[in-house]
Amino acid sequence: MPLASPASLAKLALFAALSATMACSKPKPITDTFVDDFERPQIGEDYHNTGGPYRIEAGKLRVKGAFNKPLWLRRPLPRNAEIEFDVKSDSRAGDIKIEAWGDGKTFATHKGAYLSSSYVFILGGWGNAISALCRLDEHGKDRLERRDLKVKPGQTYHFKIRRKGKRVEWFIDGKAFLALDDSAPLEGDHHNYLGFNNWDSDITFDNLKIRAIK
Repeated sequence: MPLASPASLAKLALFAALSATMACSKPKPITDTFVDDFERPQIGEDYHNTGGPYRIEAGKLRVKGAFNKPLWLRRPLPRNAEIEFDVKSDSRAGDIKIEAWGDGKTFATHKGAYLSSSYVFILGGWGNAISALCRLDEHGKDRLERRDLKVKPGQTYHFKIRRKGKRVEWFIDGKAFLALDDSAPLEGDHHNYLGFNNWDSDITFDNLKIRAIK
């Protein structure tokens, strides 16, 4: 058998080094607790931006005009978990949006139609008229709605999203808001990521905490 040339050996060494680097940089799943206070200059490698204008500003995550291009947390979520964060809208339109247990990569390919891969939580959407808990399709007939709460510009809200078994619950400022009993829960490798999302409102997120539950 002929010996490999020095050039071939160099290529093999480079490939091995790159493979090792990629393996080491792969984010670890959240098995206990994950906290992010965004007190840093840049968003960082824990997140995958699908094309929205997300940025860190004054120790908070801010976005306006992402048009359904989420910022995905690259750390896989626990199957059963509580997700908490603070959020405010500085727009009259309200329109606060978050996705949970998605595939970590889906985004709108053009300004318009978008089918998510996750549960979608929208407070004050559709011109600050409708709040909804959606499974995959935010325009689907199976979404759960409320129309009694309007987002107040500049007011900070505390969200808690909780999933255990087949039940998905959403709390705002400590009060139950909407809940879904899903007969076919979104789970597995294509449904285990958190995504900050946005259409065109001016939104600020802060104090993210994710905790695994039994």
